[in-house]
Amino acid sequence: MYLIVGLGNPERKYEGTRHNVGFEAIDFLSKSFGIEVNHKEQKGIVGKGIINGKKVILAKPQTYMNLSGECVQPLCEYYEVDPTAELIVISDDVSLSTGNIRVRKKGSAGGHNGLKNIIARTGTSEFPRIRVGVGECTNGDMVAHVLGRYDAEDRKKVDESFEKVKGAVEYFLEGNLDAAMNKYNVKEKIENN
Repeated sequence: MYLIVGLGNPERKYEGTRHNVGFEAIDFLSKSFGIEVNHKEQKGIVGKGIINGKKVILAKPQTYMNLSGECVQPLCEYYEVDPTAELIVISDDVSLSTGNIRVRKKGSAGGHNGLKNIIARTGTSEFPRIRVGVGECTNGDMVAHVLGRYDAEDRKKVDESFEKVKGAVEYFLEGNLDAAMNKYNVKEKIENN
């Protein structure tokens, strides 16, 4: 059983914000593979199905971003998911240009509070993750940036990035994250001024 988690904030007012790109990625996977994500479980909304012959759970924590681990850790425990091999987390990344993705086998939270809480609750930072670029904060107000919405050009880039996320998830389910990193990781990083 594999657990694929997209991070975001519940409530309609957060729909379409940069911080909710993980939820949008789960919605894209849900549509792509015909898995309805509509069942409440372990402080999240989940859907169970099959992707490329593998049993998966798609999940959107409903705990708000900073407490994402309160959903992820109980799901891992209940379904006996090994976070280091069978969990993948999809989140936003302000250090990547909008629409680029970065796949990692493990790593630090990188300042992302949702990842930080998952690391604290699961006791490991060695879980795979896909980070979706939402662009750098240029106005000095990080909260306003991640809770803000895209302009039309960036919206298009983000929508196009979900196909890359889908491909990376398929590589993950094949046990080949190296191929995903080689194919999707970009060689750019935004430098903060």
